[in-house]
Amino acid sequence: MKESEISVAPMHRLCKKAGAKRVSEEGAKELGKVLEEIGVRIAKDALEYAVHSGRKTIKAEDIEIAARKIMGK
Repeated sequence: MKESEISVAPMHRLCKKAGAKRVSEEGAKELGKVLEEIGVRIAKDALEYAVHSGRKTIKAEDIEIAARKIMGK
């Protein structure tokens, strides 16, 4: 299985920010994999919005719209 491109240290910080006292290395790695998966889905949708608008560049608005769609907000 492919390693996540997101490093483990920020995943530990995110878990601690959420209130966790301790986070296992495996837990932090899994969070990284999941967030990368979600990030790729958002980026793909954002790219579709940019292309639909006749652009090659993904803008912040494209990401915001895609994130709302993917996260159901």
